[in-house]
Amino acid sequence: MSSTRVLVADANSTDGTPEIVMSFRDRLNVGVIRGGMPSVGRNQGAAQADSAYVLFLDADIELADNSLIRRCMEKALSQQLQCVTTNIICREGSWVDKLFYAANDCFQYLSYLHRPFATGMFMLFDRKRFWELGGFHEQILFAEDYKLSQQVDRERFAVVRGGVYTTNRRFKRMGHLKVGWLFLKTALNYWNEKYFLRDHKYWANEADGMPPA
Repeated sequence: MSSTRVLVADANSTDGTPEIVMSFRDRLNVGVIRGGMPSVGRNQGAAQADSAYVLFLDADIELADNSLIRRCMEKALSQQLQCVTTNIICREGSWVDKLFYAANDCFQYLSYLHRPFATGMFMLFDRKRFWELGGFHEQILFAEDYKLSQQVDRERFAVVRGGVYTTNRRFKRMGHLKVGWLFLKTALNYWNEKYFLRDHKYWANEADGMPPA
């Protein structure tokens, strides 16, 4: 909807992101805010929101289903959910890339049984509960989405089919084995606060060590 407020956190990008975003202001209620690492940008956006729910999207994703947001909102409101996410689809790359994302989707569904896992690529959050949990931990440089979502009540969490498209750029930069091992260690250390506060060099291969805007 054109009345829905859209905030884009820009981390000193050099590709003209602010100008591109503001070119849509005649059609959308858009704005650009100061970004940084993902946790910082997301928290700053949430701090300016006044809606019951806030939706976090990564910069390099695309909705695979135009009805996804509407269906997530309907489910969240009807069941009073705290957090809703969706599955990830990799259109590009090899069958290995697709297999890794399929494994991620399986992990999301298995998290119904233990601790919820919502990906930061698409995370719809009850704004009140978001701040009760302290928002995204800004000292965490990796898996801040997992750390936050695992604090959500299991019965107030859902995965809605529809999906978001992403790329295989992370696998290209880090390699499948390194990415897989890092995510496995993270899952095994879900209880270990110190693990999440260590620098795992996740952004080491990005320009200037920063994530894309």
